[in-house]
Amino acid sequence: MDGRTRCHWPGSDPLYLAYHDEEWGVPERDSRALWAKLVLDGFQAGLSWITILRKREAFRAAFQGFDPEAVARFGEADVARLLADPGIVRSRAKIDGAIGNARAFLAQREAGEDFSPWVWSFVDGRPVQSAWTARSQVPAETPLSQAVSKALKARGYRFCGPVIVYAWLQATGVVNDHTRDCFRFEEVRRMAEA
Repeated sequence: MDGRTRCHWPGSDPLYLAYHDEEWGVPERDSRALWAKLVLDGFQAGLSWITILRKREAFRAAFQGFDPEAVARFGEADVARLLADPGIVRSRAKIDGAIGNARAFLAQREAGEDFSPWVWSFVDGRPVQSAWTARSQVPAETPLSQAVSKALKARGYRFCGPVIVYAWLQATGVVNDHTRDCFRFEEVRRMAEA
């Protein structure tokens, strides 16, 4: 460890530390990247994030580089291929959810609603800056995640309950939930001002 104060959750795992230090909480404005992270958070349901993080490259390969156009065309042969892939989480419901979410993403875009501006509209384009002093203060869901979850479901998305959505909002920087003592809190807060 380098002596910097961090959120407690990554522990000492080098992969988890790198994710915390470089990715988690960074405001994501790219529609496809936001969608890909929502897919991964859907696969996390009932599992730890480190499990998904360790399999992320296998997921990327299995889901055609998280190309929603390609994933939306997946059929039964693709589902069978994914169910046989030991590199990913082999859940039929989650695989079907990811394919359905690709179709919902495309339908939303075709209706003139680009995913990133739509997601960011829930916070008027500015990340929520939390001020937690302890991880125990951070909620599992919020009124924001409940509203986004409801709106996603209304557009046909699955595996997007308010707890999953809150984890996704944190990961994509829509919400800055680094604790105040974490060295990343101020760095991520400044990113929101850029």
